[in-house]
Amino acid sequence: MEEMSNQTEALVEAAVRVLNTADPFEKARLGDVIATNWLQGFISLPYHPSSRLPVPDRPDRLTDVKLVPPSLMPKLGKAGSLQSRQAIVHSLVHTESWAIDLSWDIIARFGEQEAMPREFFTDFVKVAQDEGRHFTLLAARLEELGSFYGAFPAHDGLWDSAIATSKDLLARLAVEHCVHEARGLDVLPTTITRFRNGGDNETADLLERVVYPEEITHCAAGVKWFKYLSLRSRNPITYPWSLISLESVTSERETTTTVEDERDVIQKFHATVRTHFRGPLKPPFNEEARKAAGFGPQWYEPLALKE
Repeated sequence: MEEMSNQTEALVEAAVRVLNTADPFEKARLGDVIATNWLQGFISLPYHPSSRLPVPDRPDRLTDVKLVPPSLMPKLGKAGSLQSRQAIVHSLVHTESWAIDLSWDIIARFGEQEAMPREFFTDFVKVAQDEGRHFTLLAARLEELGSFYGAFPAHDGLWDSAIATSKDLLARLAVEHCVHEARGLDVLPTTITRFRNGGDNETADLLERVVYPEEITHCAAGVKWFKYLSLRSRNPITYPWSLISLESVTSERETTTTVEDERDVIQKFHATVRTHFRGPLKPPFNEEARKAAGFGPQWYEPLALKE
């Protein structure tokens, strides 16, 4: 396969190459090649135990996107005008560009450090590949609308959260993949409706048929591995490698344990979010999409209340 720097390159090495690629289009393209190589077995090792590569504190990025604090971002509008539709798509493109980096960063930063199973690497490789495709498709759509990535200001709030959770995989999964990702699920249906009402069915179809269903699986990966880490921390000897399923129950005793485990995992989620995420979560929640991602109202509704 192409783009392999050498035949023994491990996945973490390849992930760092993506993070050190500044151009977002090249970042997406390279990530797609690496993901395909991993999924097809051309990259076989998740990492080399004898060599730990430094993971950049901040991925390489081009400087042609004007960055402003989130509080100073101009209103995007409701897709009623061409400029508003351009601004919304630009915002989505920027979000997806960071989502690429976040997916490769969680692989490079935490995979070996936390001795995660191979399935963890595969899940987030798939997420990274999806995010790269979303970026490429949305950037192309932005150009069709007469604009380009960099034409509007943007903020880097997603990476601010990544920096705040750079030492704690449980916190990273909770904040980036269960809070921010799920927030995207909450707002996307309204965004899709606004594009349709504005007469832009092409963008609405892209969001509805490609981005939205795949983002549910990304949130599901966060929930899945948050559960795994929480349970492994309680039973490190019994469950050092295997993925623990909260749904697979074969006896009454296991059912009791599973209910207790679920309660403990949710309590751990609440404590983690309250520690690492500022303020309450914002309703209304997309209960259907969140349920499809693997977590019900007991996970997030208590976090919508101010303490």
